[in-house]
Amino acid sequence: MEILLIGAVACMAALILSAWLMTFARWFPVKGLDEKIPDYKTFIRAHVDYALMALFNLGFYGSGVELPVFACWCVAIGGFTNPSIFVVATFDPDFWDKQLWKILSAISFIITTIGFTGVGITLLQHALQS
Repeated sequence: MEILLIGAVACMAALILSAWLMTFARWFPVKGLDEKIPDYKTFIRAHVDYALMALFNLGFYGSGVELPVFACWCVAIGGFTNPSIFVVATFDPDFWDKQLWKILSAISFIITTIGFTGVGITLLQHALQS
């Protein structure tokens, strides 16, 4: 289950990094650099998603319930890759039209879904047994 802590820390690091990057890009506009971030709205989505995934990782870890290791790995991996997809989309205006990114997005979403489903079922079983 410790992988959830690693996942949370990775998401928190990406959260802080994205916050600084967005803030400095707005406070200190640099000609040529601002054009590198063409889609701030998607970058903000990534930022918020990193925060949510960090909280999920920490919440699941702190639940006190012994969770399936495979589900924990899926939550940690998917929790980081899902927001990272938004980061890539921020810097690539043609992102949503590229087959590779569609496939990788689907794989990331499937991994996340498996993890959250496994954790959710385990938490529900634990609650019903208590």
